[in-house]
Amino acid sequence: MPESQRSDDGVQIDMISAERMDGLRTMEKIRLILDSVHEGNIVILEKGLDPDEESKLIEVTMSEISPDGFTGIEIETIPTGEETGLFGKLIGKSSKGKLTVIGPANRIETLHKDENLISTLIHDQ
Repeated sequence: MPESQRSDDGVQIDMISAERMDGLRTMEKIRLILDSVHEGNIVILEKGLDPDEESKLIEVTMSEISPDGFTGIEIETIPTGEETGLFGKLIGKSSKGKLTVIGPANRIETLHKDENLISTLIHDQ
């Protein structure tokens, strides 16, 4: 959302569907996420990122951190849907999905996380 349309009264949360992310290449996903986070928004991914994409997101984030500007990201993920059993994990199958929350490191603080809940505190800019 352009800066002129944003409200200073709250926090913008961008919820991105699995269908939208499936149509993007890795760097397009990373840019979509980081551009939103750079604006101070919280991003919630319905599907999450695969491990390679998450590694690339962290790598690109680290290259964009600056002392007087962007402070990085906070990222938390919880599995969703049916869990794959131990056998499935051993042969490389993972759970059906995961929900991922990403936000600016200076605005989002994880208070609690377990397999069913992510509890965060969002600070004003």
